[in-house]
Amino acid sequence: MSGKLKEVRERIKSVQSTQQITKAMKMVSAAKLRRAQQAITEMRPYANRLGKMMKNIVSNLEGDIKSPYVEKREVNKVAIVVITSNRGLCGAFNTNIIKEAISKIENEYASQKQQKNITLIFVGKKGFDVLKKRYADQTIMDNYVDLFSDLSYENISRVSQYVMDGYTARQFDAVDVCFGQFRNAGVQEPKCVGFLPVQPVQKTDNNTEMKSDYLFEPSKEALLDELLPSILQTTFQKFILENHASEHGARMTAMDNATSNADELMKELKINYNKARQEAITKELSEIVGGAAALNG
Repeated sequence: MSGKLKEVRERIKSVQSTQQITKAMKMVSAAKLRRAQQAITEMRPYANRLGKMMKNIVSNLEGDIKSPYVEKREVNKVAIVVITSNRGLCGAFNTNIIKEAISKIENEYASQKQQKNITLIFVGKKGFDVLKKRYADQTIMDNYVDLFSDLSYENISRVSQYVMDGYTARQFDAVDVCFGQFRNAGVQEPKCVGFLPVQPVQKTDNNTEMKSDYLFEPSKEALLDELLPSILQTTFQKFILENHASEHGARMTAMDNATSNADELMKELKINYNKARQEAITKELSEIVGGAAALNG
């Protein structure tokens, strides 16, 4: 019975040690989440407004002027940017993004997959580790896997500039981005959105977005040459910051759940320990009483 008590004691110590780690990780993630959440909440209105303005401008210029980022062509070669985290312990966050990317490839780009015309560009190690094996016959790019070590605009713009240059050079006919969209600390939504070509505002009866008629100064050509690349790079930076905040929110939630589960397990182990201890005491008392009765007999 002493062996069983020792085993339960060791399990209790192990769970306590694990709980201390999960508590510490939760506090670290909460601190990082505050900074990441502040960054994305400050940038999101600006980036969203720029995106709407870009679509409105493109809508008003249909047939009037051509931009390399607006040009639509038959989709034969595709680039998909998969943004995940570098580290785990964040629940199903990375798995959901990977599933979204796989669904995009298997359903929407099945013909391009068969022709080996898909380029996978990875930001973050988790997506790279999984998809590089599944799609080994496609073009795999790991140049930007460690991007999260430096989230400056200059570093992020290297990725967006690469895909933009590839689109204008006709290396890609479409560019999509898969990432985790930040809702709040407990909710992160996996998304796969089109990055290039720029989609104009759709004309529908229920469309509430107004197509503004802009006056251009200087010329439309000069303005669009400067404006569209800048807006696209800002939009891509928003994707990165969304994913960064989502990662820390998912990890904080996962560590909070782990800490709560450790509490439940500790209660169960302590009950089992007390039962085993009571059984051991009862057995010893029974042996003492039995020995005394034998001596008196």
